[in-house]
Amino acid sequence: MIAARAAVQEAGHFDPLTSALVAAARAAGGSNSSLVLDVGAGTAHHLAGLLDALPHARGIALDASRDASRRAARRHERIAAVRTDVWQQIPLGDGTADLALSVFAPRNGAELARVVRPGGAVLVVTPTSAHLHELDTLHTVRVDPRKLERLRRRLTPAWQARSVQPISWTLELTRSEAEAVVRMGPAARHLEPDLERRLAALSEPVFATVAIELRTFRRSGARSE
Repeated sequence: MIAARAAVQEAGHFDPLTSALVAAARAAGGSNSSLVLDVGAGTAHHLAGLLDALPHARGIALDASRDASRRAARRHERIAAVRTDVWQQIPLGDGTADLALSVFAPRNGAELARVVRPGGAVLVVTPTSAHLHELDTLHTVRVDPRKLERLRRRLTPAWQARSVQPISWTLELTRSEAEAVVRMGPAARHLEPDLERRLAALSEPVFATVAIELRTFRRSGARSE
């Protein structure tokens, strides 16, 4: 899964998302951030792009995967990688982060509220039901229609919703890249048993629609000075 994610990201297929995260971070006041936390960071591809745009910030990449943490640690000179289960506890002190990212990742709202300072922000990226729908024949995973409801439940009342940005673009892929896109996320554990036949049935290039939403939440409370 991590190798597939790295291959897809390094090919630039998700660069529009990195650009959108940079713009959202700046709009949320992230230009003054000194510490950016990426929860479920994977390879820390998006965190590295954010740090390139925020030259005075440092980043912490959290992930449960040893391989992901190793890749994240090498991804950028200002990234520290920590292997941890964010559902249990985020290994940071209270109010130490200015900005947090949750890109297709777990959202422990209580812990995020503890480690992000009052007035700080979290950027949350979630898929819509149309996300990569052209590749649905390759796996059995579908977007939970209650995802938004669960997101709101986990983040309130400590987090206030500030904005939502629909983002969409079209990927142009080879069959092997299409397979990597499927293998880079939860669908990797739910592939159809005749995957090779289904891949062979796809016409090249394979076009797939990225359909996601980027939400900005603000940490309740007065801004720390």
